[in-house]
Amino acid sequence: MAGKPKLYYFDGRGKMESIRWLLAAAGVEFEEEILETREQFEKLLQSGVLLFQQVPMVEIDGMKMVQTRAILNYIAAKYNLYGKDLKERALIDMYVGGTDDLMGFILIFPFLSADDKEKQRAFIVQKATSRYFPAYEKVLKDHGQDFLVGNSFSWADVHLLEAILMVEEKKSDVLSGFPRLQAFKRRISSIPTIKKFLEPGSQRKPVPDDKYVETVRRVLHMYHDIKAN
Repeated sequence: MAGKPKLYYFDGRGKMESIRWLLAAAGVEFEEEILETREQFEKLLQSGVLLFQQVPMVEIDGMKMVQTRAILNYIAAKYNLYGKDLKERALIDMYVGGTDDLMGFILIFPFLSADDKEKQRAFIVQKATSRYFPAYEKVLKDHGQDFLVGNSFSWADVHLLEAILMVEEKKSDVLSGFPRLQAFKRRISSIPTIKKFLEPGSQRKPVPDDKYVETVRRVLHMYHDIKAN
């Protein structure tokens, strides 16, 4: 029997969090190797397992996978969260691409200066409410089902819920004008594996704090400034 997937990353969200979400949604237990020192990262680099000299890395099914999208594609396909045919997969990819774009604006947020954080917060909310959430509201209206693609739970649903919760951390009432997304959030949050992941004590990571930012900068030697969008 194959062992649990093992995730190599920092003790924070970053690019690994969507992988944690998808494994949790599939009901898959996983282990984590938390990177805290430059020496740990150097050891991984010297071993040759980081193909592009980057994390995230996930050990799964005898593979040492890098590149976030490749890892997510594999997990979604392995655990039947990637649609029933090529057309459904194309839609899932399209919707995940949209939420990826939105989440990218949030990914840089912890690394910004205080002034830039306020600008970025407004930018995130503006993009969410004028571009991304209207699109998903329309998808749900036109599709007329409980889920974004077909009539079954998929990676697209997981990713959208993750994005919604991230934006709500920036503005708690951001869904006030989107009734279908409000219902979607309640529906997907009540799926047993998701409900468990949202409970205290799960492997879901909290909002990134200063300690997380300092660790990432130190381990990756990331000393350059990051600017708001």
